[in-house]
Amino acid sequence: MLLTAVRDEFVFHCECRKLSPRTIQNYAKQIGYLLRFLENEKQVIEIEDVQTKQIKEFLLSMSKAGRTANYVNDLLKAYKVFFRYAYEEDYTKELLTKKIHNVKKPKVIIRTFTEQELKRMSNYYQGYDYLTIRNKVILLLLIDTGIRLSELTGLTEEQIKYDYLVIRGKGAKERVVPKSPLLSKWLIKYLAVRKSYFAYRIIPDNIFLSKNGKPLTSTMIDRIVKEAGKGCGVASDVRVSAHTFRHTYAQLQLKSGLDLYSLSRLLGHESITITQTYLNGLRDKEVLHQAQNTSPLMNL
Repeated sequence: MLLTAVRDEFVFHCECRKLSPRTIQNYAKQIGYLLRFLENEKQVIEIEDVQTKQIKEFLLSMSKAGRTANYVNDLLKAYKVFFRYAYEEDYTKELLTKKIHNVKKPKVIIRTFTEQELKRMSNYYQGYDYLTIRNKVILLLLIDTGIRLSELTGLTEEQIKYDYLVIRGKGAKERVVPKSPLLSKWLIKYLAVRKSYFAYRIIPDNIFLSKNGKPLTSTMIDRIVKEAGKGCGVASDVRVSAHTFRHTYAQLQLKSGLDLYSLSRLLGHESITITQTYLNGLRDKEVLHQAQNTSPLMNL
């Protein structure tokens, strides 16, 4: 059977499973890379002719081309799902990706915002007009909850509860994240201003809207974040992005004593091993300070 036909059938299968459009789009794109390699380099267009060695060769070519370990592992993740589907549908006699393992990732030190930088950014947008309050609340929300950018753009008023948010994360999985009284106060202010600003207009359910009443895109929010980072003099070795707020949130929670399991739930991670990567960003002096506070001798 043609690989392209199996790919199309797999995409339809993902749609039936109600996977997110973004996930389906990524799967189709990533599988497409492999299929072009198989056709152009190996003259393979039928799924029955695919060999495990050929998949490994493609992944190796990506590494040699300078792609990161994370990128290659993301490709492999898509191929494992795709070829498992092919195997379960009896298109292959064996699971072709069974013995293909992830590329070893180098230990990466994640640079995060300092508490002083967070304070400056939280106060960067000053004013009571719609756009200024919207931008301020976006930053406060990123600082206070550590939610993903995609979760923020899709946030609706119905998800805001008294002292927590109901977050719809990856794979349509829901989780709850607490919010502080300060964030609650500013959300109330923002929603009041938003209601007045868009009075007599039909607007979507998304909380954060452009001045024209359209849902904010990830690019728009990234621009808001970068403007605040530049205006507040964030250190040059720190990437100013919404995701850095997520990293910072995780590290501050760990420094405050939150356990990895609870943090993993708050972040919506599938595995606690993903959450453990945030430990890498804790600087030596921070680890030493924590260890001094938890000294077994001093706590006898």
